[in-house]
Amino acid sequence: MSTENSASGLQLRSLIKPEGVLELSLATVPTPKPAADEVVVRVEAAPINPSDLGLLFGGADMTAATASGNPEGPVVTAPIPPAAMAMMAPRVGDSLPVGNEGAGVVVEAGESAAAQALLGKTVAILGGAMYSQYRTLKVAQCLLLPEGTTPAEGASCFVNPLTALGMVETMRLEGHKALVHTAAASNLGQMLVKLCAKDGVPLVNIVRKPEQVATLKAIGAKYVCDTSSPKFMEELTDALVETGATIAFDAIGGGRQGGQILSAMEVAANRNAKEYSRYGSTVHKQLYIYGGLDRGPTEFNRAFGMAWGIGGWLLTPFLQKIGAEAAQKLRERVASEIKTTFASKYTKEVSLREVLQLDSIAVYGKQATGEKYLVRPQAG
Repeated sequence: MSTENSASGLQLRSLIKPEGVLELSLATVPTPKPAADEVVVRVEAAPINPSDLGLLFGGADMTAATASGNPEGPVVTAPIPPAAMAMMAPRVGDSLPVGNEGAGVVVEAGESAAAQALLGKTVAILGGAMYSQYRTLKVAQCLLLPEGTTPAEGASCFVNPLTALGMVETMRLEGHKALVHTAAASNLGQMLVKLCAKDGVPLVNIVRKPEQVATLKAIGAKYVCDTSSPKFMEELTDALVETGATIAFDAIGGGRQGGQILSAMEVAANRNAKEYSRYGSTVHKQLYIYGGLDRGPTEFNRAFGMAWGIGGWLLTPFLQKIGAEAAQKLRERVASEIKTTFASKYTKEVSLREVLQLDSIAVYGKQATGEKYLVRPQAG
């Protein structure tokens, strides 16, 4: 059964050409008819997350981007540096859809009872290609939103909320009692502040501006350390002593900050040590890098003893590790708290065509705190 004509719709595409050029454009694509356990969703809202930009831009130099086409069919091209082009070889010539998550209304449903139950309902969806007007998806890829929740409110139901929950669950699974988070004034960071406050988890937040300290303090953060402060390392160490945090999630990636956190954890551990060890503290300190806001080299000054670990952390492998049942419980918690703990804020809403405007790219492409965009595929 269908509630509207959803046979085709616009979709944002990212193409890397053999000559080392990125091309972003809109295409009209057919909407596959749903199988028995599938539904068609009219996508009404989809966030632009940092995790979307790698696929969208493909390593291109967007500062050199140019616009062409026409208002109805804009096209953006940008050069790809040789080093980045070498890494993009597997996707050369493939026009790829973009957008990890979103939300909308189910307008067509397959014959199964589970699919029919979603017809006309507002759902959050995960499955790629969300910068599209329509998506055909498995029922299992849809999260039914509470009555009265708008698509804009539910658009960021997966990536940021599940990442915040995943960080806290990883902390618990690995035996830590408190955690550290960098780039903490972001949408994700603010969710983590509210989540940890609700769950009674001590959290040390690291930001880079005094106004970001004020932002987090206003929503209840107790420990906020500003890297621009001349006393940053002293304040960080004091917060680690008070909280006992021995696991950190770093969105920066490059530079010295990850090493600074481990070093401060070592100093904090030694303050409470009962005896001296020339190998450093026996307390294990764990740093997980989950983002790449700084694309430069990651630098470590080995001043944190011998009991430490450094690794990468990504949401999808974490969800696979805990299993389908546990992951579903996390999704259900997100849905129940989507207007409170996991609420997202956006600075601007844009249509699919406006996503391809150079002035928009210059803003959301920076991944700056407080500059989160929401795509409205049905607009315009």
